[in-house]
Amino acid sequence: MISSGGQGTAGDGTRRPVDARALARHAVRLTGRPAPWLHEEVARRMAERLGLLKQSPRHIVDWGARLGGSAEALRAACPQARFVAAEVWPAAADAAAEGQPDSGAATAPWWSARRWWPAAAARPALPESALPEGEADLLWSNMILHHQAAPQASMARWLRLLSVGGLLMFSTLGPGSLATLRRLYAAHGWPPPHAPFVDMHDVGDMLVQAGFADPVMDQEVLTLTWSTGDAALAELRQLGGNADPGRHAGLRTRHWRAALARALQAQGRPGDRVALEFEIVYGHAVRPPPRVRAGGETAVSLDEMRGMLRSGPRGDPTR
Repeated sequence: MISSGGQGTAGDGTRRPVDARALARHAVRLTGRPAPWLHEEVARRMAERLGLLKQSPRHIVDWGARLGGSAEALRAACPQARFVAAEVWPAAADAAAEGQPDSGAATAPWWSARRWWPAAAARPALPESALPEGEADLLWSNMILHHQAAPQASMARWLRLLSVGGLLMFSTLGPGSLATLRRLYAAHGWPPPHAPFVDMHDVGDMLVQAGFADPVMDQEVLTLTWSTGDAALAELRQLGGNADPGRHAGLRTRHWRAALARALQAQGRPGDRVALEFEIVYGHAVRPPPRVRAGGETAVSLDEMRGMLRSGPRGDPTR
């Protein structure tokens, strides 16, 4: 079951203490499975916002496509667009390529036209490092940013992939997520259950520092419920893992996991379902034209100039 709630709690600045290797290891594990249901639900909610655009995007980069689970929602919202399914982790790109119905498209070089299929067809996967810069009308990233140890570095990459005037849309988990789980761990004297998430306002500041213009941030809290503590833990396993630097060293036992499931079950009144909160942070921003300083010189790359000529006076695509 799922319900919507209000404002989550604030987070801790722009720095994110995290074990980067563990975070990447969890993400690669998740890309070998179907996208979590929560990701697909958030993608559906994000895609509803595409109807507010004055001009439908023609060229979409789906950043972290396999884990993001947005293919169906994007196809329904932008049926005429060209898509690139970009994978952040090399193992995910390899796994996605193996699943393509046309092995020629999966093995074609990144510059091949076979990589640019209509949205109705299966989408070839590329490692994000192979993407051409300055071409995307829309950079879409669903529930991927909280799997990144350096979110601002990802934002800088997003900016380079977009054309001038291109739109960024993304979602990520905020610090209001799993508050009940954190309180339970603290009450038992256990180390943190997950690495901290970045606050919505700090994410907006990162966008500006990365070079984006007109960032808009908002959030909602979704409450998911399960019939048992075991069912809740099984789904949490599908959403990630503990990459907090201060997490428990070594493996936990099955007896400890059983105790955790019982503790989750005991959070509510007898007969209540197990409930956990997920703060979903949404953001969008625009790649602005290069700034020209009066009386000085500004270097503009050829790709940036082409993007400016293509975009013309379009401005903010959300207005």
